[in-house]
Amino acid sequence: MPLNDDQNNDSDSSRLSESTASSSDSEYSRQSFNSDSSSKPSSPASSPPKAITFDELMAATKNLSDLTLAHEIAVNANFCLKKEDLPQSSLAGRVKQIVHKAFWDLLESELNEDPPEYEHAIKLFEEIKEILLSFLTPGANRMQNQICEVLDTDLIRQQAEHNAVDIHGLANYIINTMGKLCAPIRDDDIKQLKATDNIVELLRQIFRVLDLMKMDMANYMIQSLRPYLQHNLVDYERAKFQEILEETPSALDLTTEWIKESIEDELSSIPDESSSSPGADSSSKPTISPILVLNNGYLKLLQWDYRKTIPETLITDEGRLQELKEKLNQLKIIACVCLITNNMVGPAIVDVPGFADELKRICVPLLEDMNKKSFDLKEALNAIGVQICNKVNRSLTERDLPTLNAEMQSNLTGQIAHIVEENNPISSLIDKRIQFFMRSLLALPSFQMRMPAMPGGLSVVQTEMEFVGSQYASIVNFNKKVYGPFYANIFRKLLFPETPMGKAETETVAN
Repeated sequence: MPLNDDQNNDSDSSRLSESTASSSDSEYSRQSFNSDSSSKPSSPASSPPKAITFDELMAATKNLSDLTLAHEIAVNANFCLKKEDLPQSSLAGRVKQIVHKAFWDLLESELNEDPPEYEHAIKLFEEIKEILLSFLTPGANRMQNQICEVLDTDLIRQQAEHNAVDIHGLANYIINTMGKLCAPIRDDDIKQLKATDNIVELLRQIFRVLDLMKMDMANYMIQSLRPYLQHNLVDYERAKFQEILEETPSALDLTTEWIKESIEDELSSIPDESSSSPGADSSSKPTISPILVLNNGYLKLLQWDYRKTIPETLITDEGRLQELKEKLNQLKIIACVCLITNNMVGPAIVDVPGFADELKRICVPLLEDMNKKSFDLKEALNAIGVQICNKVNRSLTERDLPTLNAEMQSNLTGQIAHIVEENNPISSLIDKRIQFFMRSLLALPSFQMRMPAMPGGLSVVQTEMEFVGSQYASIVNFNKKVYGPFYANIFRKLLFPETPMGKAETETVAN
């Protein structure tokens, strides 16, 4: 991945980029959109419509792949490569198994001939040599020369012609060399190789361990690269996305539509004062805040239907945003259950220390698989209602208070079961309060670490809400830093389409 130390820092981004990073709710004047910030090196230039060739499409795809991988490495501390075998029950798994068995059976039959046939074995040694050399660090000349000398293909082929190949000796050398180059986690695998006598099985296991060593090396490189990417990720992602935009001019279409919808929502929420204010200029346009519009767009992602394609500028965080949405749905259900229970039972329950946490502990395991397609939420809510009633009655009995009668229990379980219904008032209320909390969080400056006040009804899930909120705000604030200049250009085009383009935009169109 091409990384450039000399790229301009974030101070060179456009005014919208700087403002979005601070998450303030300041108003943007027409002047801010007419500024020549698009001529700065870190700002994206617009691209004229053009036909896309196959090579350009492939280049854009590679850029997106590089961008996604770099972003994942930088923001996900647990990201690593893992060896995934095809399921043996799958067609691809069965085909792979058959082909591999045929290859190793052929090798075994060749080595058992009299005299042995070594051509396939020689090719394997040549491949092993290249893999071992790929593990060496610059300057390891002595080991490099030794590997090339011992696994000299031409020499082994000459020995084969005279039936003088010490194939076990070559295999032992390979195993010893692997032991010097592998990570400590592979020491047991090396011991198992040394205990294997059958030469064909030994060669097969050597390749298995070499694959694991290649994975270890890749993960080591990822760990080494992560601090650098984290330090330079804003500039790197912005530059990579600009390359994608130049290769594929339509790469901002979904993002433009996302912002356009948010602008329309904001305009529809502004009261029409022209008819009520005498002398008002009917041609004047209402002033809207791009920051507010953008934040409202980000909030929609918490209710997004992820079967649809997400805006292009958010693809790298699509999985994380979907997980946050699913977690918030779970927290909403828990908050609804606790609020319904408190309203039904009243002070006898509300004043009991830790009782809300006990209700939450009942809900969590029953909602654990809530986001799976096979999950039956109605059934889970019925089970929660029954357990809640039992828990409430036990608590009341312990304090010599009258328990819930059959009618009250039926009412309580029924209200809990109805949470899943559309336009349920309790569910709608909790959802609005979650949205209010998240909106308040986005309105805070990115450098301010404190959390906004938790709305009523959410205190039982406050710890979880603050954790989800901090993850969400981190994603949003970073996205603003990277794509602020792109969003600024979109706002200019949507809000002031008659505005002359900046210098860089004009030059791009002219070319």
